[in-house]
Amino acid sequence: MSMVRWDPFADMTQLREQVNRLFEQSLTRTGREPAAMRTWAPSVDIVETENELVIHAELAGMKPEDIDIQLEGDTLTIKGERKFAREEKSKQYVRVERAYGVFQRSFTLGVPVKQQEIKAAYHDGILEVTLPKAEEVKPKQIQIQVEQTV
Repeated sequence: MSMVRWDPFADMTQLREQVNRLFEQSLTRTGREPAAMRTWAPSVDIVETENELVIHAELAGMKPEDIDIQLEGDTLTIKGERKFAREEKSKQYVRVERAYGVFQRSFTLGVPVKQQEIKAAYHDGILEVTLPKAEEVKPKQIQIQVEQTV
């Protein structure tokens, strides 16, 4: 009879892999969709300056007409759809990692903005939304009056 060395962590590794597979399958609609067809959310950077909020969203491969920006109250919503365009039906993809489909991101701004002056630009796959702050939220320097006492 031969001795077999027991590895207590082998069972834990196998369990972790099974749990990961379970979560991957449960988070997709059918459990059999490729990763690129699952729900996705673009990466976003938000910068606040003294005068404005600037949002940069990574939307490479999208057309501006497929992007919708809405401001309701103090919530800015960016939504759209990156479509998967198969160039030729005869091509068989070996790997598809880029995410496609409908997305929606919403952000609570936390400060009032000038709605009429909001600007959006799209260049090199980056959407930039500039939201100028309303006057009442800009910092105001208050001078202290020094009174002479006699």
